[in-house]
Amino acid sequence: MDASVVGIRLASGVVTPLVKKLFRGEGAGAGLVDRPVRITSYVSLREQRVLSREDLSRLADKLVEEALRAPGERPLPPGEETGVAAALAVTLHSLGDLALEDAQAVEMGPHAFASALRKAAPPTGLGRDAELFHDRLLLTTCLHVLQFFTTRSTYIPAALVENARRQAEAISKIDVLLARIPRQDGRDTEFEARYREYLVKRHSTLTIFGIDLPPDSSRWPLDAAYVSLEATPRHRRAGGKDSAVVPAQAGPATVLGADALPGFDPRVLLRGEAGSGKTTLIQWLAVSTARDEPEGGLVPFVLPLRNLTRYGERLPAPEDFLLATALKGRAPEGWESRVLGAGRGLVLVDGIDEIPEGERERARDWLTDLLTAYPGNRWLVTSRPSAVRQDWLVSEQFSELTLAPMNRTTVASFVARWHTAAEAGEELRDQLLESLAAKPELARLATNPLLCGLICALHRERRGFLPSGRKELYTAALSMLLHRRDRERELRLPEIAEEPQLQLLQRLAYWLIRNGRTQISRKRAEDLIAAALPAVPAAQVLGEAPAVLRHFLERTGLLRAPTEDTLEFVHRTFQDFLGARAALDEGGLGELTRHADDDQWEDVIRMAVAQGRPNDRAAIIGDLLVRDSDRSVLLALAALEYATELDPEVRKHVRTAARRLMPPRDETAARTLGRIGPLVLDLLPRAAVATRREGRLAVIAAAETGSEAAVGYLAGYCGHSDEQIRRALNEAWDRFDTEQYATEVLARMVPPPDYLAITSDASLAALKSFTGPPGLYVPHLVSRDALARFLARQPVAGLDLGNFEGGTDAEFLRGHTSLRRLGIYHWPALRDLTALHGLPLEEVTLDLGSDVPLGPVLATWPRLSRLRLESRHYGWSFTDFAPEARPEDIEVTEADPDLVGLGRLTSLWRLCLGYDWSPGARSAWTELSALKDLQELAMPHEAMDGLASYAELPSLRSLLIYDHETWDPTLRARVAHRFPEAQLGTVQAVY
Repeated sequence: MDASVVGIRLASGVVTPLVKKLFRGEGAGAGLVDRPVRITSYVSLREQRVLSREDLSRLADKLVEEALRAPGERPLPPGEETGVAAALAVTLHSLGDLALEDAQAVEMGPHAFASALRKAAPPTGLGRDAELFHDRLLLTTCLHVLQFFTTRSTYIPAALVENARRQAEAISKIDVLLARIPRQDGRDTEFEARYREYLVKRHSTLTIFGIDLPPDSSRWPLDAAYVSLEATPRHRRAGGKDSAVVPAQAGPATVLGADALPGFDPRVLLRGEAGSGKTTLIQWLAVSTARDEPEGGLVPFVLPLRNLTRYGERLPAPEDFLLATALKGRAPEGWESRVLGAGRGLVLVDGIDEIPEGERERARDWLTDLLTAYPGNRWLVTSRPSAVRQDWLVSEQFSELTLAPMNRTTVASFVARWHTAAEAGEELRDQLLESLAAKPELARLATNPLLCGLICALHRERRGFLPSGRKELYTAALSMLLHRRDRERELRLPEIAEEPQLQLLQRLAYWLIRNGRTQISRKRAEDLIAAALPAVPAAQVLGEAPAVLRHFLERTGLLRAPTEDTLEFVHRTFQDFLGARAALDEGGLGELTRHADDDQWEDVIRMAVAQGRPNDRAAIIGDLLVRDSDRSVLLALAALEYATELDPEVRKHVRTAARRLMPPRDETAARTLGRIGPLVLDLLPRAAVATRREGRLAVIAAAETGSEAAVGYLAGYCGHSDEQIRRALNEAWDRFDTEQYATEVLARMVPPPDYLAITSDASLAALKSFTGPPGLYVPHLVSRDALARFLARQPVAGLDLGNFEGGTDAEFLRGHTSLRRLGIYHWPALRDLTALHGLPLEEVTLDLGSDVPLGPVLATWPRLSRLRLESRHYGWSFTDFAPEARPEDIEVTEADPDLVGLGRLTSLWRLCLGYDWSPGARSAWTELSALKDLQELAMPHEAMDGLASYAELPSLRSLLIYDHETWDPTLRARVAHRFPEAQLGTVQAVY
């Protein structure tokens, strides 16, 4: 007999009198005084001692006897009824230990109430069948106990009182909820629409450096200006004893383009050098979000810290988020908090590095408080690379991205857009592109949008003549902005030379640097100029200090006024360049090197070396070496690039000191080293002598230089077998000339590249040969025609298609017998898989985004070893696998598959069932138990009870549940007992 039906065989007339013996009688009332409604207060065996343990044992014996009385197959072997009765008596005795009220117990229902009794009682120690019989009998008893509670005289009054209390609580909670949601009078909706319109207008243009355009068109539309940049991830560390991380396959760098927002993690710390595009990216995100999000969607808040902390004010609470805008004080009261409370905020915190170092921990505390108070929003924080330590926000679950220098493709796109916006003509554009391709030293300057813009402007203004170094580039840019623009435009203004203007501007720059600021009050700026004017008589032609300052603001383009009472340099780079000039004029070399460990002074020191006389350069670099910290030595090494004339002995001392930092200790140090330039190549270890770790970091550093000389160095690692070194070689491709790198590095790699990212049709066409079939990652940037032409001449071993837009079929793959790995990550238009029939595929990942019959093609893959399906919509089953197939790893993340046929796949060692999977019948556990070699298993928490009861998996070593932060303790104990060799953990489901 099935023990699960025992409950229906106990008539109420038999059970009710027995249950009543458990409790003492009660008078009327709602049970509001004393403690009459606690279960412990009316259990006979605890309060009145009416029922002894012997009486309780006799009562349990009677219940067991009645349950076994009916005809039919016995649910228990003879002799086990005594043990069940004893265990039932012990479990019922735990009624005296429950701290529940009767109304709470009734609300729980019989199943939960019985579970509470089991948890309060010690383990039964029974066998499987006896324990099941005990549990079903306990459930039936609990049903009658709850019936008894509902008939007691105090229950109904107590329930009425409880309902009134809960109603009052519900009303209070609804009032709180109403305070958080948008106001019903429409003021929130009306203001939000106005705010979005303001953001689009406020941030939709950029300044075009040095372009002679009419006043009404001197701003560059952001849509035309923004070019996609790349950022390299630094993976967030996982933690927690029950956490498990399934590493993702390495892919290309994150592209921050027109669709940047969907690709962001919810919390990102973005690092980037000065001029690398951090603030422009924030503008782009603010504008695109404000413009494209529907009503009720994300709301961007732009928080430029340089504005919000310019006088040391406290960082803003949500109600102060609009202080730096023209809409301050206009929002409905509490609107910002309601947006953040609903998780609709996109908080863009710009410039952690632009506040003094001593205030950054205060900024972190401010950010942490906001994250705690308003979870569920999206956050982007920007900083220069060295301004805050690694993992500065890792405890707050921030991932880190670092903006990469612009590659040749990005530079070409920027140059084309710049010339279109400036109406500079195709001839100048093509001439500049040719110069960038032919002059590596010039191309090395064009590493970020600021420098690219300056190069474009100077090339146009000088009709093709360009400076050759960074110092010359900034000097020429200042000359263009300060003097030559107005003179060549024949404006009738007082004649003033460049030098007097520079003398005054550098005073402002040096004050800002010394005070750790990027903004200065208008009054302070006027005072500084007034104090300097007697020493610079040539500038007095412009008038008093207010007039001079107005000239700088209106005519030079070097200063701007973000608010009515504050000023700042148009870019931090100009501030650093002019501040270095002031330090040299004042003889403040010691002050420069004393700040060698302050990231805000790094560029100032390098610019001082660039502008100083040979003795000044030697003194600065010598002082840096005397400090002998890693940072100061690296700064001295970086300064060599700027020292056009320097004592050879000083250069030798710097290289000697830098050798102790070789090879770099980690990836961050490698990138910092590479940004110094090609002079580091002679210090990096060669492939023949480098360890694997040293080689990987050396390749990263060499790639970061972006110099033509680095291509030859990287080619020395073409035969290295380490996967991380090979991956670094693949990722370095877009830093160099496409065809040169493809010919000298990629074509010579042994074995060939396995996961080579293709960024355009042109880069695919540049791949002429390999040492064997390569593996490619092909995103939507590549056309179907270009891919088809490539595959017609070149066999591939692996192909991963990301967001591919290649029609409805995969005919270009038909007959590719070299293909072993295929990944399709969201190809929404694909409907026809017949071209994949019979391919010798070993690894397949599919995320097609549509209903596609997979079963027929699955049956034609006899060599399939690993299968990952990202959608629930495919028509397939475990019976569709080819008879010869020996799959080892199957992951069906979103599906709810029937396990029929799974049992014959005995080669499996890893299985991840869907987030929503549930066993359809007992037979599912039989199929699963046939996998005697299964070592890793992931499934929903809801399926673990059945797993612990029915599955037999002797080889299981890892068992994961989806999404639950912690296991239910009782269930965990059962699972651990069932699978003693398995490590239990959780894994985050990715939807």
